[in-house]
Amino acid sequence: MALRTRITDMLGIEKPIIQAAMGWIARSRLSSAVSNAGGMGIIETSSGELDAVREEIVKMRTLTDKPFGVNVAQAFVRDPAIVQFVIDQGVKFVTTSAGDPMKYTRMLKDAGLTVFHVVPNLAGALRAVEAGVDGLIVEGGEGGGFKNPKDVSTMVLVPQVVAAVDVPVVAAGGIMDGASMAAAFALGAEGVLMGTRILSSAECPVHDNWKQAIIDADATDTVFLNRSGPGPALRALRTERTTRIEKEGSPSIFGEFADTQAVYFGGDLEAGIALTGQVAGRIDAVKPVAQIFDETMAEYEAVVARMAGGLHG
Repeated sequence: MALRTRITDMLGIEKPIIQAAMGWIARSRLSSAVSNAGGMGIIETSSGELDAVREEIVKMRTLTDKPFGVNVAQAFVRDPAIVQFVIDQGVKFVTTSAGDPMKYTRMLKDAGLTVFHVVPNLAGALRAVEAGVDGLIVEGGEGGGFKNPKDVSTMVLVPQVVAAVDVPVVAAGGIMDGASMAAAFALGAEGVLMGTRILSSAECPVHDNWKQAIIDADATDTVFLNRSGPGPALRALRTERTTRIEKEGSPSIFGEFADTQAVYFGGDLEAGIALTGQVAGRIDAVKPVAQIFDETMAEYEAVVARMAGGLHG
């Protein structure tokens, strides 16, 4: 069964799966694997390492002939020239996040790009639609990474936004397989975004200690931090460091990241913060991206067929 939605048609992808734009991680090695597997690979900018990001965007052309996109994380992008660079490189799809959708949407749209904005609530969705975006990534509080301190679950947020807008919606937060994708589609989404599931994939460049921690985790083994600020809230893997922050708070949440390279690529999960979603509790193996996507689509079809035949089918 071919699964075509406005998302697949708009982005020119085979499977309605978008990869999360994880800082330092979502670069050409991982993102090309996602695109080659039929999804939408995304190059990150949230690391702030824009010279490296430029190189990664160029490198993508040598690793895949499939569509890919770039995320512009506005709170972390100090040089707005990266937006013009993305346009000049012929990238056709951009997601914007961590900022006002009014900032770059018109510039990107005028250059012929397709623009989706990441939103954590209905008010953000309505503002993004007002800005002229082509679609929305609607992110529930289950997901890993930076979050709105007033988090809403994917199951509540997605249908609320879908009922209020006409643009296609990508569901994010808690998605890792065909069953969760079918649930998202039942809520009105036309695509899904995967973060933690792809973080734990074979092609992901992070240290095996982080992947193993995801595999070993229960659904309660993430923490929601910094709800009262200052700075952004976030969801991360439960460690001694993050448990301390959960209990005591922190005067500088960004300072708690300490040595990101040691966490991400050195495997020292106490050296900083390992951003991870609740869906870690459902992941039990490291698999290649292509296998994850193939299994997701097969399970999606099985779930939809079972529902169409009645719950006892």
